[in-house]
Amino acid sequence: MSADTQLIETRLVALCAAAEVEPETPVRVLRDNVAYAVFSVNGHFYVTQDHCTHGPGSLAEGFVMGTEIECPFHQGRFDICTGRPTAAPCTEALRTWTAHVIDGQIFVDPAEHRGNPDRSAPA
Repeated sequence: MSADTQLIETRLVALCAAAEVEPETPVRVLRDNVAYAVFSVNGHFYVTQDHCTHGPGSLAEGFVMGTEIECPFHQGRFDICTGRPTAAPCTEALRTWTAHVIDGQIFVDPAEHRGNPDRSAPA
């Protein structure tokens, strides 16, 4: 294992088992007061903030439609892969993290800033 790989793995936080995440059923995970939504799309895993940027909806309770997640609160949509809004009333992107799969577990680096770094992902 390289020094870079060891450094990355020391920052990673386990979210859930990859086997828990089914294509049509996102998983909500709470770690260190941050709520994450974990998705499986076309054989790849994606992690976004769970809290909708427009209202109080939990995206893990939303409806997966292809590569989009529809918020159950107001039916706004986001691209699961990028976090970008795809349907009104959503206009602000989700914060996203790279999903790392190690030994059947999904991990993220909580310090990674992708998507919407200026908005926290509250639990």
